[in-house]
Amino acid sequence: MSAPITEYRVDLDDLFAGPLDLLLYLVRRNEVDILDIPLTRVIKQFVEYLDILEFIDLERVGEFLVLAGTLIEIKSRLALPRLEEEEPESKIEGDPRSELVQQLLEYKKFKDAAQSLEERAADWQERYPRLADDRPTSGRDASADRIKEVELWDLVSALSRIIRTKTVEKEGHIRYEETPISVYIERVSAQVRKEGRVSFASFFEGEKRRARIVGVFLAILELLRHHGFRAEQPVDFEDIWVLPPVDEVSSE
Repeated sequence: MSAPITEYRVDLDDLFAGPLDLLLYLVRRNEVDILDIPLTRVIKQFVEYLDILEFIDLERVGEFLVLAGTLIEIKSRLALPRLEEEEPESKIEGDPRSELVQQLLEYKKFKDAAQSLEERAADWQERYPRLADDRPTSGRDASADRIKEVELWDLVSALSRIIRTKTVEKEGHIRYEETPISVYIERVSAQVRKEGRVSFASFFEGEKRRARIVGVFLAILELLRHHGFRAEQPVDFEDIWVLPPVDEVSSE
C-alpha cells in the first residue's frame, strides 16, 4: 500500500499550457492540415472549451479569450470579398491565417521536441533503473509531468459532456469550498485502488455543486500527473477510464 498523499498546491497555470495547445489539439482532433484550418468548425469547438474552462474558473482564461477573438477576426477577414487583382501569389501569402499558422507551427515544433526528449528520458530510465535513485529529489517541477494515454484536453472534453447532462447549482454569491484538494485526492485514489478501473463519469454521479465537481476534476488530474495513475479511452470521444499505478497492479 502506498503512503498517504499529503496536501499540496494545484498549479493551474502550468496545468493548462495555453490557447495554442488547445488549438493544436483541435487541429489534430479534426484531422486537418495546420496550413488550412477550418475556422468555422474550430471556432465553435474552441468556444465550447472556453465554457468549461470558465466553469473551472481558471485565472488564465483571458488568454484563451484573446485567441478566440483572433480566430473570429480572421474568419471575418476571410469572408470579405477580394478583388481579383488583389489575389496573393501563393496560398499562404496574404492569408489572414498566416501569422497564426506560423505561431502554431513553431509551437508544434517545440512541443514535438519536448515530447521526444521525454520519451528518450523514459527509455533511458528503463534501461538503467538502478540509477533512478541518483536523480535529484528536490528542485523538480512536478507540474511538467504529462498525462499518459489520454491528453489533458480529452479530460476537459469529457468533463464538458458531463456538465451538459447535469443541472449544476447556480450560486448567487461566491461560495468558497472548504474541502481541501487532498481530501478529494484520497477519495478518488481509494475508489480506483479498490475497484481497479473506474469510469471518469462515475466520479461525478450525484454531484451538483460546482465547487465539488471542480475539486474532483482537479484531484483526478493531479493523480494522473503526479502519482502514477493512468487514464484510458478505448473509443475516441467516449468514456475515459481511470486506473491505478502499474506498480500497484503488478504487485497484487
